[in-house]
Amino acid sequence: MANLATKLRLPNFKETQWQVLAGPILIMLILAMMVLPLPAFMLDLFFTFNIVLSLMILMVAMFTQRTLDFAAFPTILLFSTLLRLALNVASTRIVLMEGHTGSDAAGHVVEAFGHFLVGGNFAIGIVVFAILVVINFMVITKGAGRIAEVGARFTLDGMPGKQMAIDADLNAGLIGEEEAKRRRCEVTQESDFYGSMDGASKFVRGDAIAGILILVIEMIGGLLVGMLSHGMAFGEAGQAYVLLAVGDGLVAQIPALIISTAAGVIVTRVANEQDVGEQMFSQLFKNPKVMVLAAAVLGLLGLIPGMPNFVFLLFTLGLLALAWYMRGENAQGGKTPGSAAGGIDGDPVRKESLQAAEATWQDVQFEDMLGLEVGYRLIPMVDGAQSGELLGRIRGIRKKFAQDMGFLPPVVHIRDNLDLPPTHYRILMKGVEIGSGETQPERWMAINPGNAVGELNGQPCQEPAFGLEAVWIDEVLREQAQVQGYTVVDASTVMATHLNHLIAMNASDLFGRQETQQLLDRITKDMPKLTEDLIPGSISLTVLHKVLQNLLSERVSIRDMRSIIEALAEHAPGQTDPDELTALVRVKLGRAITHQWFPGSGEMQVIGLDVGLERILMQASQSGSGLEPGIAENLMIQTERALQRQEAMGAPPVLLVNHVLRLMLSRFLRRALPQLVVMSNMEIANHRPIRMSAIVGGQQ
Repeated sequence: MANLATKLRLPNFKETQWQVLAGPILIMLILAMMVLPLPAFMLDLFFTFNIVLSLMILMVAMFTQRTLDFAAFPTILLFSTLLRLALNVASTRIVLMEGHTGSDAAGHVVEAFGHFLVGGNFAIGIVVFAILVVINFMVITKGAGRIAEVGARFTLDGMPGKQMAIDADLNAGLIGEEEAKRRRCEVTQESDFYGSMDGASKFVRGDAIAGILILVIEMIGGLLVGMLSHGMAFGEAGQAYVLLAVGDGLVAQIPALIISTAAGVIVTRVANEQDVGEQMFSQLFKNPKVMVLAAAVLGLLGLIPGMPNFVFLLFTLGLLALAWYMRGENAQGGKTPGSAAGGIDGDPVRKESLQAAEATWQDVQFEDMLGLEVGYRLIPMVDGAQSGELLGRIRGIRKKFAQDMGFLPPVVHIRDNLDLPPTHYRILMKGVEIGSGETQPERWMAINPGNAVGELNGQPCQEPAFGLEAVWIDEVLREQAQVQGYTVVDASTVMATHLNHLIAMNASDLFGRQETQQLLDRITKDMPKLTEDLIPGSISLTVLHKVLQNLLSERVSIRDMRSIIEALAEHAPGQTDPDELTALVRVKLGRAITHQWFPGSGEMQVIGLDVGLERILMQASQSGSGLEPGIAENLMIQTERALQRQEAMGAPPVLLVNHVLRLMLSRFLRRALPQLVVMSNMEIANHRPIRMSAIVGGQQ
């Protein structure tokens, strides 16, 4: 199989190597043509190749639908210009060396252009050459260069707006990170392309000037060589050398004209889903009335005596026939079938308005998983065009959350709400408000962490995420507040902290079936053997989703999916209850859970249960009768007091209980005390020392 794979990859490898070597080989050939003398047969080959190359470039430019589909055009323009100049040098050398031997001294291609195209008359050849140079230099190249210059300027000016539009679409959830990267790359490439075309157009202009100079030098040099070296008369030398020089100039100038036309096509086209030919035909011959009027004018001219009546009238009939054909096509394309409601037929505009008024599934609007609504004074904070910092902070929050908790939270859809007070905001989950606050965009919030001294001049408020006392202060008091022990943050940080806190508190609700499937797909891609027999063989996606939700509801990270899946694969065949499976998974994740609340290897200060209370709770759990009201109330009160003592000591809010009681106590206590963490004794590493810093159920 390995040999077969190697054989299958080999053609691609060869193709890549050929493409890599194509550029250096072409450069070496160009340098060789400039330095080494070439026989006439080789010149014929290279001149023919130059003509074919220019035609291919023009055809690619004509069939390109988007400018960036031919992004290599400026580089190709450089190489083709170098190739023509190298051919000019090589042909000039052979004309001056062998021109006295006959008209085919520089090959049959130059001979054909010198004799067939201009009838063997070098004076006519010079005129034709001059006309081609004027067309190329003064018309096509100058116009294409100007368009490229203006296009580069407008593209660069429009880059910030395009980048902000991409950021807005990304933050609104209309596109993903990969699509945003692709669009940013496309904007950069477009700017680079038009900038390169602005410079590359100078190659064509310089090539036209070089063609004139080379022709003049070749004619003068040929006359001097013929008369001085070979003893030819002036007329004889002119007939021999000048005709060869004109043929040489024409055979190089015609491909230059073709490539200049390709450059003009590239920079003048408007990008859409049609190539240049389709755009020209569909837009030029779109309206039959235009062709009828043109036919009428041409027909009147054709009736005037002395005019080429036959030709004019022939084109008149042709335009009328084309107008009649296009009118039939448009009528057939505009015909609309009768509607089921009332058999309405005819006018396309009326049909479109009726379709627009009809309700469709596109009118159904689903609630966003996460939303942020702001008052109008907070709009600059979320507007990328006004350097709003909150957008970047929200992206950072999502990325940090994904790294910590093990799944990517939904995109936060931001919109303004004129019904809100100007400086207020609210955070919604599935269309329901889960948090709100007020922020002053031009002021700073000084938060009292509990040890700040003194008072500050400002507007008293409350920090929205954790409910701490705070004051809105002006910029001038910022340093004073920091000296007094306040934590000073700007308005965008206040909103970002609040949003981050709410996302963390509602992680289990944000983790839906879609996120479960995406997480499973990611694991399957990285570790396919780990999941191939698990779903749906041992466990359903619904049960897996519930287990992961249970973990997230108790602030347990699901980053270690390897351990989670291993635990499920071990216990799922004999256990189907999601809560029991969650308990078994927690034991597997015990080291991580312990480290989350008790980092390091020192002593763990936890809240414990009194032995008597633990015995009562064990009996209630085994009998399934539930807790008596008096015991339940006393348990809640004493647990709250124990939490306050833990907080005063700076210890984690962890209640350590018997493994059998963990689920029951977690469900009961965390309803009123969401900050409480209930851990099982089986989740603690054996080597860690434990100290009961508070006892629930003992003598208070």
